[in-house]
Amino acid sequence: MTIKIGILSILSVSLVACGDAATKTEDHSGHDTMTITTVNSDSTVSVSLKDASLNAVYQHYIHLKTALVNGDVVEAKKAAMAIEEGAVQLTDGKAIAAEAAKVSATSDIETQRVAFSTMSNLLIPKVKASGFNSGELYVEYCPMAFNDKGAQWISNEKEIRNPYFGDKMLTCGEIRETLK
Repeated sequence: MTIKIGILSILSVSLVACGDAATKTEDHSGHDTMTITTVNSDSTVSVSLKDASLNAVYQHYIHLKTALVNGDVVEAKKAAMAIEEGAVQLTDGKAIAAEAAKVSATSDIETQRVAFSTMSNLLIPKVKASGFNSGELYVEYCPMAFNDKGAQWISNEKEIRNPYFGDKMLTCGEIRETLK
């Protein structure tokens, strides 16, 4: 419980510092939920997953995705460390934590991107299973990633921002699924 409170405190401070907002509520089933509002230049997208711990991990996942899009190894490491801490709160979250540890342990962006791909494949079913209180997310896919093997990721915006190629092929990809 102390870890959960600590993670939520860190998340709150991080979100306020980044111009984002989070509110914690309790749904009718007695489970905590958190609404995360991400502000970007075009619009505000509010996403609320039913699982508060998963919500916290998701927010850091978006931070990691953005760092990889920008080719920012240092920010990727920071986001991955937060994911690793939060993933231990998830049911069967050890595999996600292990992939996050791989990202935070290296300064090689390509190695970070490979671990991000595996993490995405683990996280997508969890997000689907959690369900949403509000908002929507997008499962996006780049067919050219990893020598044309392809890779997917979760995004909070329809506009493609490819974490596997960054500015080399920023808009390479497509929306495969909308999660609501």
